[in-house]
Amino acid sequence: MKRVFIWILLVLMLLTACGQDKGNDQEAVYVNITAQEAKKIMDDQEGYILLDVRTQEEYDQGHIPGAIVVPDTEIEARAEEVLPDKDQLILVYCRSGRRSKNAAQILVELGYTNIKEFGGIIDWPYEVE
Repeated sequence: MKRVFIWILLVLMLLTACGQDKGNDQEAVYVNITAQEAKKIMDDQEGYILLDVRTQEEYDQGHIPGAIVVPDTEIEARAEEVLPDKDQLILVYCRSGRRSKNAAQILVELGYTNIKEFGGIIDWPYEVE
C-alpha cells in the first residue's frame, strides 16, 4: 500500500512539473529613461519615433523637434496606423509623465516591443519648438 501511494505521489509530481510555466515567456514592458538618456538616443541613433502623447493644442504650444503627436486618448485607436513597425524604437513623452506612462503601457499591450518612456516636457532641458 505504501509503495502504491509513493508511485501515485511521484507520478503527480512529474505531471505537475511538466505543466508548469518555465518562465521563458517574459512579460513585455516599457523602459523608463531620463531626459538625458532620451537626448543621447536622439543625438546618436536614427530610425526612432519621438512620440508626444499630449493634446494637439499642447503640442502646438511647444514640442520637442521631430516629435509626432498622437494624444494618449487616441493611442489605442491610431497606433497601428501611425506606428506600423511594432519593433521600432519609440520614445514617448507628455507634459509631466503620467500620460506617457499610460500610453507606453498601452503600446506594450498592443504588442510594441521597443518602448522607452522619458516623462514630461516640463523636465526637458533641451530645445523645444
